[in-house]
This record gives sequence, structure tokens and C-alpha cells, in this order.
Amino acid sequence: MNVFLTPMLIISSIVFVIGLVGLVINRKNLIVLLMCIELMLLAANSNFVAYARAYDHLSGEIMVFFVLAIAAAESAIGLSILVALFRHYQTIDARCMNELKG
Repeated sequence: MNVFLTPMLIISSIVFVIGLVGLVINRKNLIVLLMCIELMLLAANSNFVAYARAYDHLSGEIMVFFVLAIAAAESAIGLSILVALFRHYQTIDARCMNELKG
């Protein structure tokens, strides 16, 4: 094991748990939910980079570019949906948006 790998994996797991806890606890604010998903993706990217550096493979760093592209698309689409919902409901509280419930 590389000396760099263990601390990086610990930091990455802490960031992932923070994102997961924020996702589970906060069900009201949609912007915070998007930020928690981004934290979880950041933790996955950190793991890719740490393993790529520890084992001298570029495949992990190449995978990070794909994950970043997906995260950017997710953020753009999510924020545009939030703007549309805010214009309609005048709030971004997820509990107020219940018209499509079955």
C-alpha cells in the first residue's frame, strides 16, 4: 500500500458519509440535496485519483473526466429544474411540491 493511499481513502470516505448523511437527513431543500449528491461524486472521484496514483494507471484519472462531465450535466439540468419550480411555486421547499403525488 502506498503511503498516500490510506489517508486519501479516509478523507474520501468521510466526504462520502457527509454527503450521504446530508442526503438522508435533509429532504426539504432541493439545492442542499444537489450539493450532497455532488459531495458523493467528489468522494468517488477522489478514490479514482488515489488508486490511479497508487498503482500508476491512467484509467482512474480518465474515469474522473467522465464522472465530471456527468456531474456537470446533472448540475445544469437540476438547477434549471429548480429555477422552473421556483418560478411556479415561489419556493424550493420539496414538501410544497406535491401536485403529482398519486
